[in-house]
Amino acid sequence: MFFRKNKKLGSIVAAALSAMLLLGGCGDDQQQAAKTNASPVKAMRVIKQDTPLNSEFAGQIIGKDEVKVQSKVSGKIVEKYVRGGQFVQEGQPLYKIDSRQYESAVLQARANLAQAEANYSDASQDLERYEQLYESAAIAEQTVTNQQAKVNAYYAAAASNAALLRKAQEDLDDTVVYAPMTGQLSIDDVAVGTYAAPGATTLVTIGSSDPIYAQFSVSETEYMKFMNIQQVQQDASPHPVEVSLTLSDGSVYPYLGEVVETDRALTQNTGSLTIKAIFPNPESSLLPGMFARVKLSGRVIPGALLVPQRAVQQLLGKSFVMVVGDGNKSEARTVELGDLVGSYYIIKSGITEKDTVVVEGLTNLQEGKDLKVTIVTPEEMGFSLSPDMNLFDADAAKKASNS
Repeated sequence: MFFRKNKKLGSIVAAALSAMLLLGGCGDDQQQAAKTNASPVKAMRVIKQDTPLNSEFAGQIIGKDEVKVQSKVSGKIVEKYVRGGQFVQEGQPLYKIDSRQYESAVLQARANLAQAEANYSDASQDLERYEQLYESAAIAEQTVTNQQAKVNAYYAAAASNAALLRKAQEDLDDTVVYAPMTGQLSIDDVAVGTYAAPGATTLVTIGSSDPIYAQFSVSETEYMKFMNIQQVQQDASPHPVEVSLTLSDGSVYPYLGEVVETDRALTQNTGSLTIKAIFPNPESSLLPGMFARVKLSGRVIPGALLVPQRAVQQLLGKSFVMVVGDGNKSEARTVELGDLVGSYYIIKSGITEKDTVVVEGLTNLQEGKDLKVTIVTPEEMGFSLSPDMNLFDADAAKKASNS
């Protein structure tokens, strides 16, 4: 009897153990299956930091003053006092034009003036004599009147010849072409022997290099943002918006600039506005024609929450991000977007700095999905607060600067 009861109890225990093992095995299978079906994603923590609102644009360096030097008289260039690329001072002689015909013109004008002055002198003496004779009633009044008319005509002729002499002398002086300003010559200077036509032949181009302009174009939206930044800056301090340059090799230009010129209207074909900023250039390291990235400094948003732009999805006019929730399950959060700064959106509401957002693997990812999360850094993903744009493409920069 005792052995029969123990045998029955042993059967019950064995069955219970078998059931526990079976249930345990099913649980492990389910957990393994869940891990196997988890969606692989890359995620990063929300960034909280003071964030400056900067804007960057494609720009081109242009000379502040640039003059095409042309002759005032025609003739063949017989002497050249400078070479291309040379730095010259205002008033320095550049070219000499064949002056022989102008020297002859001066001599001729001088002779004509001398003749006219002699005629005027003789007529004036005759007029004095006639006036004396008229007082003694020796000649008629008409004779004096006629002589006075001759004197006036000779005087006008003398004045006209004096003007012609001045013009001839000016033409002779203009056979030497002087630098109209201090600056550097271009290398498109003409050679000795070139025939110069007044107002048509450019002998050389001269331009100043210090200070120098950076010209860029902004859209209507960017212009409004720029005006808001400028107003905030003016309210905070008397200094205008600061402008900095990043050159094509990635180096930052050591001097800050200042916006000095803004076009009066948007261009009709592109809807953009042209702006010029001026920069000191004491070492002449900036050359006209160079391309650069122009950055306008703005106000700073303290403690801004930053989320990568690629983590933000939009649907039916709303923006949301997918965060890693409890148990590594996906959770959708509706967010309110602020300004776009480089690779990031400033988030006004919807998440906190403790959240971790999915930045890669969002395709077909739904809420409540199990996630296989790989935590990444901004450096690994190539995220930056600087705009990710190829500003040194020549065609794009020319289009921006010419619009």
